[in-house]
Amino acid sequence: MGVRFAVLGPVQVMADGRELTGLAPRHRAVLAYLLLHARTVLSADQLSDAVWGVTPPDTARAQIQAAVTAIRRVLREAKAAQSLVTRSGGYTIDPEWLDLDEFTGQLAAAQRETDPGAVTRQVREALTLWRGQPLADVHADYVESARSRLEQRRLAAIERLAEAELSLGRHEDLIDELSAHVAAHPLRERLSGQLMLALHRAGRQADALSVARRFRESLVERQGLDPGRAFVAIEQAILRDDPDLQVQPSEAAVREPERRANFVPYDIPDFAGRAIELDQIAGLGSGLTILTIDGMAGIGKTALAIHAAHRLADRYPDGQLFVDLQAHTAGHEPIEAGAALETLTRQLGVPAERIPASVTARAALWRAELAARRVVIVLDNAADTDHVKPLLPGASDSLILITSRHRLVDLDGARALSMDVLPARDGVRLFASIVGERTKAEPGAVLDVLQLCGFLPLAVRIAAARLHHRPRWTVEYLAGRLRDERRRLAELSTSDRGVGAAFTLSYQQLDAERQRMFRLLGMHPGRDTEAHAAAALAGVPAADAETLLEDLLDAHVLAQHEPGRYTFHDLLREHARATASAEETADARHDALTRLFDHYRGTTVAAIQLLYPFGKLRRSAIPGTEPETVPFRDAVEAAAWLEAERANLVAAGSHAADGDWPVHAGQLATILHPYLDGHARHADAITLHTKALEAARRRGDKAAEASALLDLAWVHWRQGRYEASYEICGPALDLCREVGDRLGESRAHNTLGNVCLRQHAYERADHHLEHSLGLSREIGNRVGEAYALSSLGISHERQGRYAEALDHHRRALELHRQLGSRNGEARALDLLGQVHQRQGQHEQARDHHRRALELYRELGSRSDEAAPLNGLGETGRSLGDPGQALTHHRDALAIACELGNRPEEARAHEGLAHVHRDRGRVDAARDHAKQARDLYADLGVPDAGAVEAFLAELD
Repeated sequence: MGVRFAVLGPVQVMADGRELTGLAPRHRAVLAYLLLHARTVLSADQLSDAVWGVTPPDTARAQIQAAVTAIRRVLREAKAAQSLVTRSGGYTIDPEWLDLDEFTGQLAAAQRETDPGAVTRQVREALTLWRGQPLADVHADYVESARSRLEQRRLAAIERLAEAELSLGRHEDLIDELSAHVAAHPLRERLSGQLMLALHRAGRQADALSVARRFRESLVERQGLDPGRAFVAIEQAILRDDPDLQVQPSEAAVREPERRANFVPYDIPDFAGRAIELDQIAGLGSGLTILTIDGMAGIGKTALAIHAAHRLADRYPDGQLFVDLQAHTAGHEPIEAGAALETLTRQLGVPAERIPASVTARAALWRAELAARRVVIVLDNAADTDHVKPLLPGASDSLILITSRHRLVDLDGARALSMDVLPARDGVRLFASIVGERTKAEPGAVLDVLQLCGFLPLAVRIAAARLHHRPRWTVEYLAGRLRDERRRLAELSTSDRGVGAAFTLSYQQLDAERQRMFRLLGMHPGRDTEAHAAAALAGVPAADAETLLEDLLDAHVLAQHEPGRYTFHDLLREHARATASAEETADARHDALTRLFDHYRGTTVAAIQLLYPFGKLRRSAIPGTEPETVPFRDAVEAAAWLEAERANLVAAGSHAADGDWPVHAGQLATILHPYLDGHARHADAITLHTKALEAARRRGDKAAEASALLDLAWVHWRQGRYEASYEICGPALDLCREVGDRLGESRAHNTLGNVCLRQHAYERADHHLEHSLGLSREIGNRVGEAYALSSLGISHERQGRYAEALDHHRRALELHRQLGSRNGEARALDLLGQVHQRQGQHEQARDHHRRALELYRELGSRSDEAAPLNGLGETGRSLGDPGQALTHHRDALAIACELGNRPEEARAHEGLAHVHRDRGRVDAARDHAKQARDLYADLGVPDAGAVEAFLAELD
């Protein structure tokens, strides 16, 4: 048999009876997803969404491509490369044999069988394909749901097998097997029923009833539910020792009681999704149950409550009641408790003449009427807890569903369900159910529309209805209209309803203080905020701001994606921004943003000073911490704040640069430079420094212009764009000389020297680096001195001047240790390792690379880990340990690909080419060498020539 793929256990690729290795965890995740969707074309974006969900890394596409390359390499080894094919829309795999396909086919064959004996043989053979937990060694966003679906299919097969075995009278043989399954899945009702039947048929009635008792207790304890009718029927039949059980299991006939009228409004036919919420409602226990359903305007609270009420009608045979309390209905006053009680008691069938006049008496009658009934009651559109308290029953077995835009946190004894926007799949289903077949031709545009609607059900419904009634419109045309932020809310409205109108009502129900906070938050240029930033915007203490934020959260005009961080739904943000423009003066808006930018600048200074205390020289002209900055206890908290606020800081800097705050923009970019550089946030750095550069040029601030140019030049160097770095750095050096910025001159020479190093222009490199070293010593810049020494050491090492190189690196190491610059210390150690490697002192080299790697990992500096990993790979090969060399180079390649570190990516490919060549794997060596050559060529460095010579040797 050829290549065999397996997902019903750890993911495996087998060829000729042996497992093929060489796939990293991320590669297995991509392979498994392709196999789960075998013979379906999946785009790189779909694979990225599956692996990382809604927060993919910036390098997601590159990592997917790297995974596909790795999978192809393994398949090529098995002579099955044709299984994985690239199509115009993405990738598809067509496995010759897949255990999941085999399992599905055998179950389908069993389904067609009429002979129970044949069924048992077929199903048992199918179950032997399972080797443990499916996707056991895969970790990705999609795995939990996929694993759950596969497990459900296995359990269904086990139940089918048990049914067939019981029909054959093999109950004695089944008891142990079923007992094990029930122990593993105590809430699986059908399995417990089958075990009870097997025990009863074996003459063990007491044991069968004990199983029933344990199942009931587990169900109540974990889900608050009673068993279904089929289970109860078997239990009762066992209790009365029904002789029919000895022939075949049967369900006791249950006569449906006569139902009262249903007053719940009609269930919309295109209701889509909300499976988790519906399961939560269905899982509520017996007795009086009160569930509050809260969420923002347009989220679908009423639709969910109505759908659930219809769905649960069988459980509540005495009626389904409904009243709209109208707390959030434009143009209407909320319905008072007395009127609502009259409506509800009339729905129970109480004659008008029996309904008393006072609210207290009506509430007493209501509770008395409900005491012996099981009804489901929907109290829609409630204002607050006081609005619904008089409507709650006393002792009853009823279910009360209360919807409100506010969290009813003080409603004692109630359970709460807070609704979020629709998942993408449910949004597509809802849109398609309204629009029809037209969506199939434009799936990408459908997702665009849904995203522009923020997956808010009301917005999706209105957008879909507009498209449905305009047959000449395409989905893409609708998306184009929605992309215009100025008219989006207007587009999402009809003659009788609209998203903007719903938001306006929510806003009007806030008091003045909360309305102001809502408006000001709409001006925030980032995606989320926390209490200190909100306090700066509003000019209030942080404690007061947090109270206001929590109140807005309870009113569902804000959301919270993690504790302490608040955000808007996209459409609500637009509404808040428009409201601020209409109701706040221009001066008030300017002052609010100035306070916010002051806060971000001051807090960022405080955080950077904790993380990079040795870099104070460059920040000396920047103001100190502002009032109400975030208090940091240590560097760990500072780093966590910077990472949490990174996107906001970049957005704030960009907004400041485009507006009236160019100084803030330049200073924020300068402050953040070491953090963005050290954490490989190069895209953010390019954005921020470019904006700072534009702002400096508009102001004619040459010093700020030079600073931004130098920061940009260094980012380009980091990314391997050496020509761009050199071209930017020359004008920056001229500007620094013009304004007398000696520190800037030193930085410019250091960058120019490092560019020359990469281009193997060592004489020019030494020229610039000697200038940088001299200037650093002149102005007392000991950090710059240490880095210049390290770079000179690299140049001397490349020229074979090892003694000088060692001397420079050791002096740099000593300086970094004196300064407390642990990142610089790690760099110096790694560079010392390179010199020892060149001298043939491989053990010493390995020790230095290992210490450097440990330091980088301790510091969380992932952007720098690839260099010592590659160094360890090179020393491992020199020491005759190809396995370690392979591991280290692969780890370096993964990090370099993830963070876009192209020089180290090329170095890793080159190292892997040599290791594979040494192990006789010529094809793999050639593949890596070609990738290294192409990367070096793209970088414009001479290393490509050496790799080309290596390729010639392979041929």
